[in-house]
Amino acid sequence: MLADGNSREPRSDAARNHQALVQAATAAVHREGPRVPMATIAADAGVGIGTLYRHFPTREDLLGYLTHASFEQVLANARAAESKAATAAEALRQFIEAAISQRNELVLPLHGGPPPAWQRTRVLREQVHQTVQQIIDRGRADGTIARDVTPHDIVAFGAMLAQPRRSDPDWDATCRRLLATYLAGLGPALR
Repeated sequence: MLADGNSREPRSDAARNHQALVQAATAAVHREGPRVPMATIAADAGVGIGTLYRHFPTREDLLGYLTHASFEQVLANARAAESKAATAAEALRQFIEAAISQRNELVLPLHGGPPPAWQRTRVLREQVHQTVQQIIDRGRADGTIARDVTPHDIVAFGAMLAQPRRSDPDWDATCRRLLATYLAGLGPALR
């Protein structure tokens, strides 16, 4: 049985349409913001408007789905960084680098998307902050992260770097330099 209570897998064409809609909607929200016309999303996905509404009956359903899926990805990134990195600074670097590399896939409030409308998405957001707090606590314990650094500081900085900058032809290199400078500044010695 599937999570939504159905006992069968979706048809392959329905699954393809769903994926095409998610990709088109993500790109459209990045390009035009959360008020992008639904017809534009359907056209970009190569499906009819009826297909879009069968998958996502309202704009809120579509944006809620995109935001929820994005928080799931960010939480997975935070947990992977927290569990695999040898140091807190390395975990924060991995976490923020993941956001940068996935910038075109994420629709988040600090990344041009709407605030989470669903309670389950707000729970994910809180879990992201808790996981980042665990990384910060590890850095505080070993003296590499100042006491006044908060999860919001880390998440907001990652979101800023994850914004596409079409005017900077080497934005990835700029992001790496900014990230290195930021991480160096998290230590208590500079405060």
